[in-house]
Amino acid sequence: FFYFYPIETPVFGVKLFEVSVGILPYPITFLITDLISEIYGKRKANEVVVGGVIASFFSMGIIYIAASVPATDWSPVSDGVFGSTGVAVLASMLAYLFAQFIDIQIYHYWKRLTKGKHLWLRNNCSTFLSQLVDTATVLILLCLFGEISWDLFAGLLVAGVAFKILIAAIDTPFLYLGVFLFRKRFKLGVNEEIKID
Repeated sequence: FFYFYPIETPVFGVKLFEVSVGILPYPITFLITDLISEIYGKRKANEVVVGGVIASFFSMGIIYIAASVPATDWSPVSDGVFGSTGVAVLASMLAYLFAQFIDIQIYHYWKRLTKGKHLWLRNNCSTFLSQLVDTATVLILLCLFGEISWDLFAGLLVAGVAFKILIAAIDTPFLYLGVFLFRKRFKLGVNEEIKID
């Protein structure tokens, strides 16, 4: 855990934006899922999420193997770099899977409701809610298994959700750019998706 914005006044005992290092690339996955949803549709986005979870479990297997073998004396990387608890990894994977499926459902709900207009609305509404679900799920699991103390729960929830919402708001122009480029490349109209069987 670290904090990247030095606000010294804690919120529920945790500094604002005191987050896990693992959270840094995480909001980008929701941007990618929204882009896939927009261009390829709900089914393809769900397939990518499942593929991502399988790839994550494969990567974790490799990391656990790497952590179980001794490092050489001259290695600049120590065994501790790859260390993580099984509970933390499982909690993260379950939260990711759950939140991504929620994100895709909400995204397509808003897409139908707005008839393919207001990309910013479906992007942010789906991501904001799914990030809340993700952060709460992983923290509840970590607290239940004693990895994190319950007295840190509220502060870490606020910090994690605030960070993810900030990144989601910042990434909206990148979603517009991506959608524009894909629509131009594949000559798609508004609300039109690439059909892949």
